[in-house]
Amino acid sequence: MDLGFSAEQDMLRKSVSEFLAKECPYERVKELEESDIGHDPKLWKKMAELGWFECFFPKEYGGYGDSFLDLVIISEELGKAALPSPFFSTVIQCGMTIIEGGSEKQKSELLPKIAKGKLIIATAQYEQEAGYLISEIKMTARLSGDKYVLNGTKMFVQDANIADSIIVAARTEEGVTLFLVNTGDAGVNCTKMPTIAMDNTCEVIMQDVMVAKEDVIGSPGEGWRLLEKTAQKAVVVKCAEVLGGCKACIDMTSDYAKKRVQYQKPIGSFQVIQHYMANMLLGYDASVNYLYKTAWMIDEGMDVTRESSSLKAKVNEQSKYITERGIQIHGGVGTTREFDVALFFRRAKSSEYVLGDTDYHYEKVAQALGL
Repeated sequence: MDLGFSAEQDMLRKSVSEFLAKECPYERVKELEESDIGHDPKLWKKMAELGWFECFFPKEYGGYGDSFLDLVIISEELGKAALPSPFFSTVIQCGMTIIEGGSEKQKSELLPKIAKGKLIIATAQYEQEAGYLISEIKMTARLSGDKYVLNGTKMFVQDANIADSIIVAARTEEGVTLFLVNTGDAGVNCTKMPTIAMDNTCEVIMQDVMVAKEDVIGSPGEGWRLLEKTAQKAVVVKCAEVLGGCKACIDMTSDYAKKRVQYQKPIGSFQVIQHYMANMLLGYDASVNYLYKTAWMIDEGMDVTRESSSLKAKVNEQSKYITERGIQIHGGVGTTREFDVALFFRRAKSSEYVLGDTDYHYEKVAQALGL
């Protein structure tokens, strides 16, 4: 197992980092958080032109067919920059779902548009109970002639307010089925929700929304399998993003501890601060190495059912510790908009619940162990 980076991957990391530092510094991030649309369409277009959205897509659908590790590298840098964008919802969650279960027509039409930044899509899975199990999906899809009629409410739909389409999980006679719904269709109502991350988390209400049979992704009743299979890889990418934020938090907290003077000494000279910083770094190092191992396994075509859940549980816990200690070392000012460290604390708390919280993934690991 080789966990080293190639010269091309080192160049990729450097180019993404430099681009984001120039185009979206933290002050711009805060402006985007406070805006209605929550992202910068011009920046989104520039990112697409750099080929970031294409890297993991198959070549026959407008992609480069690059390694999964390349995707992890890009996501880490996006996390370090705390960039508000629909990258995860569109390129990762929806892109991978279409690759895994879409028809040939859906792949050839949708993936090139995503790759070029011309299509934003969101995934609507969770509902009012906010559970991660198949039993929590209550939205109905009733077949009427050659169309399905969707009714129900979806919660915590990331980027639905700026999406052109939404992949919706609903119940048909065959079981959970995925539908591609245009956000402009009659009966689709989207409301942005206030969240700690100040992101584009939305409530989507669907009332008698008509969806054609050809807009089913996969076969009827196959939706849950597609969601579960896509989640194994999407979880790893989300962990890369969160760990990128953790690294930025560690770096800026270390700098602050060296400069902040108390009792005529930098606070970094006090043992308690040193131990906090050491534990933050140890937690990050253990998590990021497990991240690279899991990414390598995906590139090798290996089963990562246990590893992806182990990683998510680990990152959930470590990101909370790292960002909380970052805030604590900064003191009260760390919670204000004046200091950037709060960006990562809020992101870590929000990301904890994306694609399964810690308890959910503990259960998944236990199941993988046969318990």
